[in-house]
Amino acid sequence: MTFTLQEATISRLQQWMEDGTESAVSLTVQYMQRIADVNQAGPCLRAVIELNPDAIYIAEKLDQERAAGQVRGPLHGIPVLIKDNINTADHMHTSAGSLALADSYAPQDAHLVQRLRQAGAVILGKTNLTEMANFMASHMKNGYSARGGQTLNPYGPGQLDVGGSSSGSGAAVAANLCAVAVGTETSGSILNPSAYNSLVGIKPTVGLISRTGIIPITYTQDTAGPMARTVQDAAILLGVLAGQDEQDAATLSLPAELPDYTACLSKDGLRGARIGINRALLNEYNEEELAIMEASIEAMRHAGAIIVEGADLPHTAGDNFNVLLYEFKSALNRYLATLGPHAKVRTLKDIIDFNHLHHQDALRYGQDTLIRAEYETSGTLIEPDYVNARLQLGIQARAEGIDHVLQTHQLDAIFSPDFTDTPATVGYPAIMVPAGYLRNGMPFGISFMGTAYSEPQLLRIAYAFEQVVPARRSPIL
Repeated sequence: MTFTLQEATISRLQQWMEDGTESAVSLTVQYMQRIADVNQAGPCLRAVIELNPDAIYIAEKLDQERAAGQVRGPLHGIPVLIKDNINTADHMHTSAGSLALADSYAPQDAHLVQRLRQAGAVILGKTNLTEMANFMASHMKNGYSARGGQTLNPYGPGQLDVGGSSSGSGAAVAANLCAVAVGTETSGSILNPSAYNSLVGIKPTVGLISRTGIIPITYTQDTAGPMARTVQDAAILLGVLAGQDEQDAATLSLPAELPDYTACLSKDGLRGARIGINRALLNEYNEEELAIMEASIEAMRHAGAIIVEGADLPHTAGDNFNVLLYEFKSALNRYLATLGPHAKVRTLKDIIDFNHLHHQDALRYGQDTLIRAEYETSGTLIEPDYVNARLQLGIQARAEGIDHVLQTHQLDAIFSPDFTDTPATVGYPAIMVPAGYLRNGMPFGISFMGTAYSEPQLLRIAYAFEQVVPARRSPIL
């Protein structure tokens, strides 16, 4: 079968279904065949950890609706992959890549999965990830899970870092195994693999997308978000995922009606925009990466942006990890309790004990982070070190960080090479966009970040950047 969906956008797929060239079933079948060809055969990307056995049946029902003149929206009939720490109440497991949860079935869909189904998306399957969203071991390799194996970067399978922890979602979208995918982020887990796989990734404001039904790390930073090949596709997916959820307090302050994120996209979005340049930590980048960054800045200037220097952001990784460590035990045990009284794994300690018992298969990289979270924290979140670190992060990232820089320089967005942890620590949005490639083939991305709920503004700027720097190219497999 010839694969005809290479780099196909959501709008193009919709046009093909509308004129009868394709159908939801034919799209689903082609992506399934593509997965069969490259996921565990050919380059063995191991990006997909499980396929949905109901996908074709769902697609058939959506084709019947289209034939009857009922099209639910822009995702109607579009095959989507989701990260394997997001609940689906179907025949697929939700495991976060852990062997301890390999037999776990979620009792109900995550809120975002409910929204995807209501929008007419075809849930094609689950993607691999860095196990436990990279909160298991201090030296865990990006893209590895005991259940799914090692996800590979399609731009250099076995040679280039695939990024983490939404590694499978990143590799799958990059290699055209789906139209778009959903990842999750605590600190860099959407932005990092998006950069390494030449993708657009959106880390939204915490509270824009419900966290209900997602295996967690933290209360304060976790969020799901879109991963796509274009800004427009990412904006479409964001519009479906975003919305209030009575079970997630972080979403309750959202307005009942959110903006149409695709209406924010403008080719002239950089004209007159004040873009602050974050040059903190530039010593971490090599000459090739710095050259791409400077070329990106010059392209924005040429497109009419006002470039503002001196917009450096504080680095908060140390305090950030301490907050995650304290919140993890409480958040994970709360999630595991939702699996019901008959679940084999009920607590973080159960996972640790299972891994010890099956250490040859489960502990290639150890589990020192899990052990620290279990035995160095109470799970009650009353430790002074935790409270002080959380409050200090809020000050650093808001009053002394992003908001301070935005207000001081009257900026529309802050530009950074690759990504920084500052937006994650305070729950603010950031968008990664492809910017170029290194000589070894590794993709390199740049990010735009802003204050809470500034996604429309960031999308406008990112879309305009994508038009003047059309960097993405498909990997050769």
